[in-house]
Amino acid sequence: MSLPHAILTALLEKPSSGLELTRRFDRSIGYFWSATHQQIYRELGRLESDGLIRALPTEHPARGQKKSYEVLPAGRAELARWTAASQDPKPARDALLLRLRAAAVVGTDGIEADLRHHLALHERQLAEYQEIERRDFGPGRDSAQDRIQHLVLRAGIDLETFWIGWLTHALGEFGELPADHD
Repeated sequence: MSLPHAILTALLEKPSSGLELTRRFDRSIGYFWSATHQQIYRELGRLESDGLIRALPTEHPARGQKKSYEVLPAGRAELARWTAASQDPKPARDALLLRLRAAAVVGTDGIEADLRHHLALHERQLAEYQEIERRDFGPGRDSAQDRIQHLVLRAGIDLETFWIGWLTHALGEFGELPADHD
């Protein structure tokens, strides 16, 4: 996924200002595609100059007034083209896994504590996702859009569940290592 496509998606869901977009990224899209505020504002300028979005007209334009953007037909077409294109999965890159591999040859100082830290973070994230699911996807939320958005949330829930299980297993393995393993 690319940032322009994430922004087009968010703007099709709801026309927004740059500030509103950054807040929405922090609360939803950012769970699986993060971007800094500067990246979002820079991309809004590119999308506008490429004719994919436009600033909504205001009744009384004023200096410093925040602009809200909407997607133009060319932006919708680009998002549809990108959505329909096939993409191969990307290989996972995770520094924790690389650090574990390195720890096997240089020693495990600090790794167990970091595994516990990661476990706590994943447990917290899972609880947050489950709260979103409870709040936003209860009975009666079965439109096509709701069902697809729920699939995205379920991916997050399943990934966090995987990490919690794997980290718990890894910590169990560390507990069984001989005392002289460093």
